Amino acid sequence: MDEQVAAWLTDNIGPVRRLERQARWRPVWFADVERDGEVLELCVRGDRTDFPGIYPLEHEMLVEQLLDERDIPVASVHGWIDEPRAFVIDRVGGQPDFAGCTEAQRDAVMDDYLRILAELHALDVAPLEAAGVQRDGMGGYERWYRSSKKRPDPFLEFCLGWLRRHPLDIKSRESLVVWDSGQFHHDGERIVAVLDLELAHIGDPLMDLAAFRMRDTIVGYGDFKRMYAKYEELSGTEVDLEAIQHHHFAFTLSNQLAFHSALAEPPPGSDYMTNLQWCNETNLFAVEALADLLGLDLAPVDLPEPEVSPAAVPAAHLVQALRSGDYEQRTLFRLARHLQRVDEIGRQCVAADLDDLDALLGHRPATWQQGDQALEDYVLADDGAHDEALVHLFHRRLWRAHQLMGPAGSAMTTHHPIQRF
Repeated sequence: MDEQVAAWLTDNIGPVRRLERQARWRPVWFADVERDGEVLELCVRGDRTDFPGIYPLEHEMLVEQLLDERDIPVASVHGWIDEPRAFVIDRVGGQPDFAGCTEAQRDAVMDDYLRILAELHALDVAPLEAAGVQRDGMGGYERWYRSSKKRPDPFLEFCLGWLRRHPLDIKSRESLVVWDSGQFHHDGERIVAVLDLELAHIGDPLMDLAAFRMRDTIVGYGDFKRMYAKYEELSGTEVDLEAIQHHHFAFTLSNQLAFHSALAEPPPGSDYMTNLQWCNETNLFAVEALADLLGLDLAPVDLPEPEVSPAAVPAAHLVQALRSGDYEQRTLFRLARHLQRVDEIGRQCVAADLDDLDALLGHRPATWQQGDQALEDYVLADDGAHDEALVHLFHRRLWRAHQLMGPAGSAMTTHHPIQRF
């Protein structure tokens, strides 16, 4: 793919002075390309490898072009590559977080971002739709999940059932939304460019005020109450906090919807532990959001003491051997630590899950696979009759799953709660 990307850049822009594949889960390249004596700093965004996305890659490029034409600060598009499927955009300067920034600088940047969102939400939807911008984000996620489902997923079915029973009236609100909001580069004062538009579509503008609550746990955008008040001032519209709360809960499900299949049957090259960490963390966000919606307090979950199995010594040896290396070896290191932790407490966690099912179902399934199927069957038949009891049960299950990702106290097992409504 490197050779194909370099060939396209050479044929369509100019001589390639540097081409570097970014070490990450999605094919992305950084390139320096000469054109008319000037060196252009470019980024090449390729297709996902373990999830096709709810919109095609061409849709992301289209939105990028449409926003650029309307003076919304995004990276300009330079073209489309057929093989490998990718598009070429400017590589923008600035930083994606607030490391080294003062609180005042952060708030000024976020005010500028909110101004951009307000301008984006004010765009006329009709010509965007005529150009090919699509709708129905959550519907796209659920269609992918249904078409690729490999095994029971009782928590996801429980949450999707709750959303069906509690539809949101968006009250004629409609605009272009980026949806996976909060992704940008800034220069310490203003936004340089809004980035990563793969989920952009026509939807409820309040989706953009909800989605980046999750990303706030690792970036730190500031006080959402302050930001929502600023958006009201900039947009001249009232912020419906109940709608934002509903959108927040729905968006917490996006990772599990996207990566259910990749976790059940990982394709070659899939970054299993990144997908697992995303899903386990956002599943906890989901159950916490649902507990807030239902007015429930979630109790701490006890974990078993580690046991020493015959696999403990070779597991530790494997972890040590993989501790340092390149990106691919790092993914294997994290996978080995996960398996090591499963060896230590996994059997006890499965037993605790089955004990919970015994109390709920009146019988104890023989295996975890039978337990997952029985719980999914129960959720589908229950149809909301025991939501509160199920929220507590799922919280215990999800916490145990989260704590199996690595050693106790590691970054992989650290949960970062979201700002409360």
